[in-house]
Amino acid sequence: MNWDDETAPAAEERIVGAAAEGDDQAVEAALRPKDLAEFVGQEKVRQQLDLVLKAARQRGATADHVLLSGAPGLGKTTLSMIIAAEMNAPIRITSGPAIQHAGDLAAILSSLQEGEILFLDEIHRMSRPAEEMLYMAMEDFRVDVIVGKGPGATAIPLELPPFTLVGATTRAGLLPPPLRDRFGFTAHMEFYDPAELQRVIHRSAGLLDVEIDPDGAAEIAGRSRGTPRIANRLLRRVRDYAQVRADGRITREIAAAALGVYEVDSRGLDRLDRAVLEALLKLFGGGPVGLSTLAVAVGEERETVEEVAEPFLVREGLLARTPRGRVATPAAWAHLGLVPPQAAPPGGAAKPGATGQQGLFGT
Repeated sequence: MNWDDETAPAAEERIVGAAAEGDDQAVEAALRPKDLAEFVGQEKVRQQLDLVLKAARQRGATADHVLLSGAPGLGKTTLSMIIAAEMNAPIRITSGPAIQHAGDLAAILSSLQEGEILFLDEIHRMSRPAEEMLYMAMEDFRVDVIVGKGPGATAIPLELPPFTLVGATTRAGLLPPPLRDRFGFTAHMEFYDPAELQRVIHRSAGLLDVEIDPDGAAEIAGRSRGTPRIANRLLRRVRDYAQVRADGRITREIAAAALGVYEVDSRGLDRLDRAVLEALLKLFGGGPVGLSTLAVAVGEERETVEEVAEPFLVREGLLARTPRGRVATPAAWAHLGLVPPQAAPPGGAAKPGATGQQGLFGT
């Protein structure tokens, strides 16, 4: 499990978490773009996918199978629905964890209509027997249904109508090569830059009937971790603050004050992220320190620190994972407004509170 797995453990529901839960799912459905022209960001993926879908429509055929990989919240589910809309086809949505037996997959495949889109989220978590059945279904549009057990078992071939499988995964490396090779089009979703997130926020604000300044959108975008799902969630929380404590208009000052209430700082770090950094810097002088020791100092489980907090801190260049343990970078000291301790000079005594480890960062 790693930073981009939606099932990563969390100590609490995080406003900067990338997984969609509860009300988020209903709100996301209302904010999702309906076609490729309306979809913001992922420019290369949009251009490539547009060619694939237009060519399929011109041939009057079903589109190639599509594999979308990337972190949660970047638009994989949205793109699957856009594919269905662009192909003017119905869509069936399921997930890998829901398919634990080959029979589960056979029941879904046998009920598909011709040209239908089957969206399989977290495809890497599907059971191995179902995975092997999917090979034949994707390539030959048929499956063999096993009837009976033991020596008397027989395989009954079941023809399937042509369909398009859209697989989504946060961990493409866990897909076996035979499955990955059967996708005609593979795309990796990248994190969004602040300018793209501002466009997402302005579009969502219009749909939510919220008045927002460009500076207000920029403030929210800068704290959204490069993820549209988080940007939309922060926008809704800032909207609430502006409605209750201001005139309803979102400015930079209002956005900063609102996100301060929710403990999301200027780089998108929340309470857990800062707790990890503060323990690493203040208690252990910047490291190296073992993961278990760091987790105890923070008061969280080891898995929570490793899989929930650390990935973003590493991506932001605030923390490094080394063979000796976790080490804070100079950027971490600067972000928290702290000065790295000085190392002891050769033959001299270290300054108060300094260790040889802290000298890693120099003067």
